Amino acid sequence: MAAVIRSAFRSIQQRLTAADLVIRTLTVLMIAVLLLVLLVPLLFLFVKAFQNNDGAFIGLDNFLTYFTTASMLRSLTNTLFVSGMTTVISVVLAFLYAYGIVRTSMSGKRMFKSIALLPLFAPTMMHALSLTYLFGNQGIVTNGFFGLLPFGVHIEIYGPIGIIISEVIYTFPQAYMIFLTALSITDYRLYEASESLGASKWRTFCSVTVPTVKYGLISAAFVCFTASFIDFGAPQSIGGQFSVLATDIYKQVIGQQNMPMGATVGILLTIPAVIAFAVDRFVERKQKMTLTAKSTAYQIKENKGRDIIFLAFSTIVAACILIPLFTIVFASLVKTWPYNLSLSLSHYNFSKVAAGGMGPFIVSLKVAALTAVVGTIATFVFAYLIEKSRDFGRLRQFGYFLSVLPMALPGMALGLAYIFFFNEPSNPLGFMYATIAILVLVNVVHFYSVPFITATASLKKLDKEIEAVSESMSVPFYRTFIRVTVPMSLPAILEIAMYFFVNAMVTISAVVFLYAPDLKPAAVSIVNMDDAGDVAAAAAMSVLVVAVNLAVRSLYELLVMGVRKKTQAWYASRS
Repeated sequence: MAAVIRSAFRSIQQRLTAADLVIRTLTVLMIAVLLLVLLVPLLFLFVKAFQNNDGAFIGLDNFLTYFTTASMLRSLTNTLFVSGMTTVISVVLAFLYAYGIVRTSMSGKRMFKSIALLPLFAPTMMHALSLTYLFGNQGIVTNGFFGLLPFGVHIEIYGPIGIIISEVIYTFPQAYMIFLTALSITDYRLYEASESLGASKWRTFCSVTVPTVKYGLISAAFVCFTASFIDFGAPQSIGGQFSVLATDIYKQVIGQQNMPMGATVGILLTIPAVIAFAVDRFVERKQKMTLTAKSTAYQIKENKGRDIIFLAFSTIVAACILIPLFTIVFASLVKTWPYNLSLSLSHYNFSKVAAGGMGPFIVSLKVAALTAVVGTIATFVFAYLIEKSRDFGRLRQFGYFLSVLPMALPGMALGLAYIFFFNEPSNPLGFMYATIAILVLVNVVHFYSVPFITATASLKKLDKEIEAVSESMSVPFYRTFIRVTVPMSLPAILEIAMYFFVNAMVTISAVVFLYAPDLKPAAVSIVNMDDAGDVAAAAAMSVLVVAVNLAVRSLYELLVMGVRKKTQAWYASRS
């Protein structure tokens, strides 16, 4: 038997080149790593939900306890209410905003595009903090703009209203980007046919526009619902006594040390994310069939009245994004809110507040930088192995599934799974717990899917003959990868690095359970300072995070511009 196996192995070796063996080995290794850092921790989370604190199997008792406890069940209904309201508001605003940019001739489109993306560079807690400064007991609006008006507007901001407004600001850019793409993918011949049949503008909108963007509408709705459903930062900062699932997990794990119940809530938190993931995959496949080779681009007709209306609407929405941001910047510079409005940098000295100095900000910079480097290399290499490998079809499909799976996982569920996995006494990787390594790892896994899809899309655009020609000339695949594939994919690689960095700077849900006291990230520090009453210092830390992310984004734009100019110059010299 052993002789037969050796003979078969030698036969396979003869048929395979050394490059094939290396690529296959790396593919198997990468899939094994994904299994280890993704599926195995989730298995630990799943098992813990069916155990008690002593580790004994108790079946569905934890779930029954949750659904029969009034306070816990109220958290679920609260979460559904907040997510539902957020979805409706965000989807409507984002659709109209994107429609104005894509389908009208209003002025200032470039500016409005940039403003719409600003909330992506801020922690969700910052949106909640800004609402406190605007509508809190000592807020600008509440007190009539510092007495300039004879009356103020009081809103009960601590609770569902504050959470919903914060979540709308947070989810709006995500819905906007989906609608921007959906409205751009259209066939103008449908509008010409509708016009030739004498249909009214409203009839055309209902019978042509809505059907063509329906998949984008579905995708945007699920993205908004899921993002608000699993968010922790805003409810923690401005929720008051209004509990939601994300804060429930935190209370169960940190407050009560009830790990099994925390795992139970974590699984409940994952359900809508998994559904949204499945819907998003379905919608993506359907959207690919929207355009054909005969389709024509949408033509914007002149209509000054329409342009003025959408310009006014876009200005109001942009103001609602900018005012909270400017408020936070102003609040971080005010000496004593609202009694002494003279400007000072004293709040940027974190030595006397819960942050304990600039340590958390430095930690976040290190974690974000390492996440960007490690995540970009791992993502692009694995996407290359999946896309360019010629064999192991089913194994590569499984690797693709594992790569997009993190998109369906809430950060808090993943962080909780890592607690159980890395604290397992028999786990040889336990040394990573409470180190910077685990913070980097959880960030890479949490944000892995979008960069992987970006890398895969970039690699699909490259001519498949590149590898074939290199192989025929006996050029090692790694040399082709370094000298050809990487340079041609540099814009996508830079985008991936920027994405990892920005998200690692603003995230809190994935790391809130995993940091050590001396490795507290800035996002966690913002929540701690807010809880301790150091709101101005929390605002200052938020401003630093936004400033760094905007700087990284600007650097990315400059680098991409430079790469494109070099590419164009190279093609010009070859022609």
